Amino acid sequence: MPSSFPYTPTTLRTSVKPRPWVPVKYHEGRVEIPPLPFKPRTDNLLGMYDISTHIILAANPRVTPNTPVPELPPRSSKITERDIKKLGLELIEQQTRQGEDGYSRITDERLLWNCVNRYSKRDQETKVRTKGITLFLVHGTGFPKEIWETTLCYLLAVCGVIDEIWSWESVQHGDSALLNRQNLSGNFDWTDNARDITNFLINYMPEKVDISVLPIQLRRLPASISEARQKSGFSSRTLVVAGHSFGGCVVASVALNFPALFSSLILVDAMIDTFTGIPLEHTQRMIGHTLIRRQHWLSREDALRSFKSSPVFSAWHPDVLRLYVDYGLYEDGSGRVRLKTPPIHEAIVYANLQVSRETWESMERLDENIELLWILPGKETREVSMMEQVSKERVWRRQANSSNVIIKSSDHLIPHESPEALAQIMADFLHRKYGVSSRQSKL
Repeated sequence: MPSSFPYTPTTLRTSVKPRPWVPVKYHEGRVEIPPLPFKPRTDNLLGMYDISTHIILAANPRVTPNTPVPELPPRSSKITERDIKKLGLELIEQQTRQGEDGYSRITDERLLWNCVNRYSKRDQETKVRTKGITLFLVHGTGFPKEIWETTLCYLLAVCGVIDEIWSWESVQHGDSALLNRQNLSGNFDWTDNARDITNFLINYMPEKVDISVLPIQLRRLPASISEARQKSGFSSRTLVVAGHSFGGCVVASVALNFPALFSSLILVDAMIDTFTGIPLEHTQRMIGHTLIRRQHWLSREDALRSFKSSPVFSAWHPDVLRLYVDYGLYEDGSGRVRLKTPPIHEAIVYANLQVSRETWESMERLDENIELLWILPGKETREVSMMEQVSKERVWRRQANSSNVIIKSSDHLIPHESPEALAQIMADFLHRKYGVSSRQSKL
């Protein structure tokens, strides 16, 4: 049976002062769609939702300067844990210095792109609600937008009336990383992912839900619609947003700044933290291991065998692992396959902790009209135990209109390890709040 944390007052504090929101500047002039280094999706999910891939211009300018991408250390069997922690600390210190130097004087105006997958329900004529549900999904660090699809399959099997789904991808992840690989900076502030998401929700998400085919490069909406959304939200959508880890933090940041867009927010172990209760060496070690991780294999099947032998990946649901192999890797031209998300850029995301702290500081001010559901890991592991006090306080930073559920079978990677349990909790939530039919999954 699911459990939850009772109300726990905040004792963990941070002295971080949240920085002001940086507006997005409209790029003047026509921008031609770049050659796509990936094949856009044209398949379907469960025969119910047509899948298509789209791109938009990312927020411009960026909040950090354009800096050289650090060189990856050579992989070696002789590297020690001390060496790994040192690598992590060096990257954290470098990112902190560059972020402090760059945030107040924006200098990077190179164009970047975001990729999104759209899952459009075929049977739109049966819709009876005037503002049907649109589900917007945001991945955690290191994973492509498709990583949610196993959860979606379970969710749609028990919750059939979601009109449209969009799955987001940050600029240095998955297909977005392939598209941006020549222009990615050696510094990244999570604020820019929040600004990119805001840019999409306000300026690019189509006004109405229908079954029409959309262009690969989505058209920017008229200014009148964008302005109305900022003030009053969507005219024809009820937006439910789910974000995991890094993704959960950035969507919470968007909700803090643009609450009218959101109906409800599902935070799957969102990385919203003071980092005062976590040993710094844990973060250093995680970053160090990311920097030296393997990034190419002879084939997808070779990669799959390698992942299955890993203690981390072997805990994943097999369908999620297959998705990661299919959509998290690409053929690099040498006959081998390689990670779409470069380890250096994954590590750079881990090394930037400022927005996580800022969001913790601000969460108690999140608009109470946005219903908040936290979904948390409860597996008996060292990491879950280490985070327990932080988790208890995190889920009650915004007390009103909030609830939380613990999944005992999962560690932090809930969508990867326990997609069926996650889907059932999401379905129960949608049923209770929106009257969407829900039944126990038979998958």
